[in-house]
Amino acid sequence: MRFDREVVKVEEAQKRIQPYIRAGQTETVTLQQSFGRYLAEDIYANVDLPHFHRSGMDGFAIRSADTKGASRENPVWFKVIETIPCGVVPQQEVKPGTASRIMTGAAVPDGADAVVMLEMTQTAEKDGTVFMSLQREISPGQNIAPAGSEVKQGTLLLRGGRKINAGEVAVLATFGCHTVKVYRQPRVAIFATGSELLSIESPLEPGKIRNSNSHMLASLVREAGGLPLIRETLPDDVDRARTAILNAFDDADLVISTGGVSVGDYDILVDIFEHWDGKMLFNKLAMRPGSPTTVGVRNDTFLFALSGNPGACFVGFELFIRPVLQGMQGKTTHDLAVFTATMAEDFPKPSPFTRFVRGIREVKDGKVFVKPAGIEKSSITLTIKDADCLIIVPPGGRGVSAGQMVKAIPVKGRE
Repeated sequence: MRFDREVVKVEEAQKRIQPYIRAGQTETVTLQQSFGRYLAEDIYANVDLPHFHRSGMDGFAIRSADTKGASRENPVWFKVIETIPCGVVPQQEVKPGTASRIMTGAAVPDGADAVVMLEMTQTAEKDGTVFMSLQREISPGQNIAPAGSEVKQGTLLLRGGRKINAGEVAVLATFGCHTVKVYRQPRVAIFATGSELLSIESPLEPGKIRNSNSHMLASLVREAGGLPLIRETLPDDVDRARTAILNAFDDADLVISTGGVSVGDYDILVDIFEHWDGKMLFNKLAMRPGSPTTVGVRNDTFLFALSGNPGACFVGFELFIRPVLQGMQGKTTHDLAVFTATMAEDFPKPSPFTRFVRGIREVKDGKVFVKPAGIEKSSITLTIKDADCLIIVPPGGRGVSAGQMVKAIPVKGRE
């Protein structure tokens, strides 16, 4: 298995994963707690919005028919019968020759079919009564938002599986959804393998490096809505690693390992996959970086074995794990978003496999440009912080040139 591997294209690998994606269990949380979670039910409008005829201006509510023939030479006068602030129910019906002073957002009184903005009127007082004059005709419905003009009762507002961001919270609050049914956050066990790894608290030692991948993956899991569980760093010991990883299946909804998936003598994940009771979906990809990425399923739980190189680990998460975590939280489409852009500079690095280059996008004169975030090596960490997309470089050829059109995948959760 270490050397005899079937090379699978990324699209085929994603197809092999999709049949095993299952939406998880649900729970009910408060609206305050729902931000960043994924809806587990469809939300419908329980009332019209607005649920009353609402003024769009500060001004006067009138009968538009009363303005017929109004002009500078022939102004029309109205008796002001009441003032209607927001939140107050009008007490008087607007009848011919009368008007109600009204504030933006207030309920339009019966009888009125238009609101004239304050700046278009003049007022005068006579014997303690206020009168308003208007010097032009007003159309019916002007400056009024009728009941149900934004949303009719029964309209589908939000579909299950949608991530709850600020706009969704505003909608839920508008319709009184003080509790929300959401998908439980998938529990994701994260293992880093390699006897060369030190904890982030440890001083450096000759020949060793700190374990950055576990913490990067934990952050990516949080971005995708999951609950990361950073587990012990595993040395290059097959039996110990197998026990720890298989035990993680008991309390995690998804398991990730990083490192140990290539063909070296100490790549222990290869041995684990060769002698386990799960199903391996693939163990070699036609991609750079991360071609040894291996994925299997055991008891309906995924094991994603990613490369130990930080760049490859990052790419593997974005291409395969993020869509799975979203699917576990109700998202029904698993295809990656792709956009087209112009290459801003040359990338003369050919590859026999499709290459996913950590990139930066920018807009100039209405056109989207992308360029590599820095040196493109799978072992480099620093470009991960700058990448907001993955530039797709087709296999063969001599890379891509400045001015050439390319496809790219936006990286989620990036500012």
